[in-house]
Amino acid sequence: MEHSVIFTVFIIFTGAAIFSTVALYLRQSLLVAYMLFGVVFGPWGFKALADIDMVHRVDDIGIIFFMFLLGLHLQPQSLMHMIGKTAWITLVSSVVFFVVGFLVGYWYDYSLAESLIIGACMMFSSTIVSLKLFPFGTSNNQHTGEIMISVLLLQDLIAILVLLGINATSHGKLSISEIIIIVLALPGILLFVFLVERFILSKLFAKFTKTREYMLLIAVSWCLGIAELAKVAGLSYEIGAFIAGIAIAASPIACYIDEQLRPIRDFFLVLFFFIIGASFNFQYFYIILVPALVLTTLFIILKPVAFYFLLRHANETKNIAREVSMRLGQLSEFSLLVVLLAYQNELVSYSVIYLVQTVTMLMFIISSYSVGARYPVKITVD
Repeated sequence: MEHSVIFTVFIIFTGAAIFSTVALYLRQSLLVAYMLFGVVFGPWGFKALADIDMVHRVDDIGIIFFMFLLGLHLQPQSLMHMIGKTAWITLVSSVVFFVVGFLVGYWYDYSLAESLIIGACMMFSSTIVSLKLFPFGTSNNQHTGEIMISVLLLQDLIAILVLLGINATSHGKLSISEIIIIVLALPGILLFVFLVERFILSKLFAKFTKTREYMLLIAVSWCLGIAELAKVAGLSYEIGAFIAGIAIAASPIACYIDEQLRPIRDFFLVLFFFIIGASFNFQYFYIILVPALVLTTLFIILKPVAFYFLLRHANETKNIAREVSMRLGQLSEFSLLVVLLAYQNELVSYSVIYLVQTVTMLMFIISSYSVGARYPVKITVD
């Protein structure tokens, strides 16, 4: 039965509210509740919503707003300092996770290309889950948050390079023009946004500060415009939105924009995580069950251990190293994007998609519960 958009959204939010109530009592992340609702009542569960194509068209907007608001909290000088400190940690950990993931995939008779993709998917931690659970706003957590953000940002940049590499396979090799775009895209967009912010946006903000609705319109247009520019340049909407947020982080209007856009972001994030759960196909469950459990068990241990020792080697205290390593102990939404793009380019089979999806969901749940049991978290949407 085909439902209207209003009815579909009504069902999603009503079900998400019910599952969220249970999650709050169990001290689970609400993100986990959204995913589980999608699994149970999506096309492969009880089929309460058999057709969710219309939701696919809008759910990514939540991720764009999330990255934009994340950028609003970061001063460029502080960010660059932390990235310089954590670059080697991110690179070493990514190599370790890739190798282990590749070996497990190859052990379970996946092809060379499939094993490479599985390894690539294991490299990343979730920006959304990690930061949605982190209690920003206290001075004691500021340094911990800066380390997390810098590692996650570098991982996201690596993920973009992986996506570009996979996309290049559809053409056999990169052309000279494509290579030039990849090399120049990020610094070019950075230069563009900071020039526009300095000579145009800052003057508009200063002149019309009291007209808050106008400030919000400018901010939303800026966020979506730079996100689209980044996509056209070969990067991603998420990276573009993040850069757009950083560019106006020092503006006095940044706090107001953050407060006004949070409800919009949260609306679309519910749809995003519902889609993750609803896309799970139980027909592949028994095929991928054993390798999924092996990967989940390995990486739920390996990720915190690896980050802990690397952070300790970087002279972080035991408490900070332990907390950061626990908060980064899951897979990423980028893992799902990587495997889906690989399937579109005929590098992997359906079973690999559901393998990565299962491991991602299991690690979301386990990591959220582990962090909530040991550290202060933001259980609520804000």
